[in-house]
Amino acid sequence: MLDAFSRAAVSADAKTACIGAGEIASLKQYIAKANTRLDAVNAITSNANCIVSDAVAGMICENTGLIQAGGNCYPNRRMAACLRDGEIILRYIAYALLAGDPSVLDDRCLNGLKETYIALGVPLTSQARAVAIMKASSLAHINETNTETQMAESNRMLQQRYNKMATVKGDCSMVSAEAASYFDRVISALG
Repeated sequence: MLDAFSRAAVSADAKTACIGAGEIASLKQYIAKANTRLDAVNAITSNANCIVSDAVAGMICENTGLIQAGGNCYPNRRMAACLRDGEIILRYIAYALLAGDPSVLDDRCLNGLKETYIALGVPLTSQARAVAIMKASSLAHINETNTETQMAESNRMLQQRYNKMATVKGDCSMVSAEAASYFDRVISALG
């Protein structure tokens, strides 16, 4: 896994050249969006339990056979494994979002995921649906991180405690779209 800076350095080194203007512009954009990226990752990780449990509950509501005897979420240990898998997938999506690079998601999570689920008899459509629900919930949390009310309250508290400058309300659309693409990678890997 390489972050944006390491990827630029390795790429330039492979070409035996200096980091080019295009890579520097890309790194400048990455730095400019760093706080938004951190806020998005924080929104996902601090709400991970709710995001995953809501996704699994939604998946079960759509397919109640999963919790019947012989279903893939019956008995409790299978339900716990399902919740654990959802948290692992969400964690790797957060890692990829923080790094700005999907390679950690691809290499450590998606490589062999479909084959593992097939070998365990897990219905891929149900798992893909749970990831789609996690995607919707995560994007809602990401987009809520920069509401005016929340920013105003956060700024007021920061200024009182630390005498810091106010943070400017930003646009989460790029980071939100990036996060959505990582969830879509997982869904397509299961498909």
